[in-house]
Amino acid sequence: MRTDSSPGTLPAREHLPAAPAGTPVLDVVIPVYNEEKDLQPCVRRLHEHLGRTFPYAFRITIADNASTDTTPQVAGRLAAEIPEVTTFRLEQKGRGRALRAVWSASDAPVLAYMDVDLSTDLNALLPLVAPLISGHSDLAIGSRLARSSRVVRGPKREFISRAYNLILRGSLQARFSDAQCGFKAIRRDVAQVLLPLVEDTGWFFDTEMLVLAERAGLRIHEVPVDWVDDPDSTVHIVRTATDDLKGVWRVGRALATGSLPLDRIARPFGDDPRDRDLKDVPRGLARQLVGFCVVGALSTLFYLLLYSGFRVFSGSQTANALALLVSAVANTAANRRLTFGVRGRGGAVRHQAQGLVVFGIGLALTSGSLAALNAATSEPAHSTELAVLVAANLAATVLRFLLFRAWVFPDRREDDPAARAPYDTTPYNTTPYDAAPHNTTPYDTTPHNTTPYDTTPYNTAPFRAGAAADGTWPDATLHLLPVRPHDTDSRDSR
Repeated sequence: MRTDSSPGTLPAREHLPAAPAGTPVLDVVIPVYNEEKDLQPCVRRLHEHLGRTFPYAFRITIADNASTDTTPQVAGRLAAEIPEVTTFRLEQKGRGRALRAVWSASDAPVLAYMDVDLSTDLNALLPLVAPLISGHSDLAIGSRLARSSRVVRGPKREFISRAYNLILRGSLQARFSDAQCGFKAIRRDVAQVLLPLVEDTGWFFDTEMLVLAERAGLRIHEVPVDWVDDPDSTVHIVRTATDDLKGVWRVGRALATGSLPLDRIARPFGDDPRDRDLKDVPRGLARQLVGFCVVGALSTLFYLLLYSGFRVFSGSQTANALALLVSAVANTAANRRLTFGVRGRGGAVRHQAQGLVVFGIGLALTSGSLAALNAATSEPAHSTELAVLVAANLAATVLRFLLFRAWVFPDRREDDPAARAPYDTTPYNTTPYDAAPHNTTPYDTTPHNTTPYDTTPYNTAPFRAGAAADGTWPDATLHLLPVRPHDTDSRDSR
């Protein structure tokens, strides 16, 4: 996992500014490996679609991943024949490596990629990149798992896809629905600071990029897509799944230890809905409560398992103390990172020491409950002990959250002088108001222009992408509207 410094915190989103003449707005990358048969029809179809529907200048970049067949020659012929097509040759395989290399070198403000088989309906391309051009979103992905998506594929791939995304939701708390759909886009300014943190060079590249972007608070736009499985796909499912699971473990460990400087690529306040304040609720309280409850439930289960194991060879008080001590250390570490968002190792020892004090209070509550139970019943049943301990732990949990929030992990942003600007002490302008008399000129009674409406018919000449293909990008205030919103092409409908 890369941890090198990124260029800095991203500025607020805004509509993309006008680009220099000759710079395309969109750069669509097609990673290929030994695709000599499918490459030419794919590129021609994509170029025709963009020329017919995309109102800005564009580029299609063929990223050759060390192909051993005639793919480089086919790509070269396409680049020589079509001005908007370029090639990029890599001597090593890896889809992630190809995307990183091309995106890092591209000068287009919006970067995208799609698989060479064009399994995704191209009518979703304009909705994919429009939020990035307008400044609404940072990344955009096509989703085959949205309710309105229409997908044609076998049951095995359907099961693997849904199982993989379920694993991401459970292990990495991912909120996006489809990590591996080969239909994504990203703003170049975002890619410049996000890609240095992405380590994978293969198929897990997409997932790692999305997880880090989401954790950094970047906005990810999802587009439901129509998708038809390619029966001739050369992807090795078992090897890819194994590599993906290894990647999930690596990224999860890095996030848990706080070794990623994600705060350096965060957007200004307000971009991440999870960080927005709720009315009449202290800052971050709602999110912290959810995280604390999840950690607390897992810690309670862990505690009960430890207690049951220690109870086999020790008394109830000893088993309770040992189980509570071990679970308290794990609970403090989990809450430190997941609930209160503390990254890095700074202050970790102090936090654990304070957590042990909180543990002592919890131990007093649970031990007192056990003592009261033993005083009331000479030989209580094991199930009764567990029930009493659960009730005592619930009370200790509420107290633990209050102490964690107010004492162990307080929000010190309001106390940080650098986090708030000083008040402006400049005195107000005390110059008296000039009460000049109002203009008493009577209203202009000249009749309005009575020229009849211009009945000249609108220009019905079909749109030509040459407005973009001439290498210029009009003023950024141009509204991004579909050229012919009701136009369909049978070749683009799957």
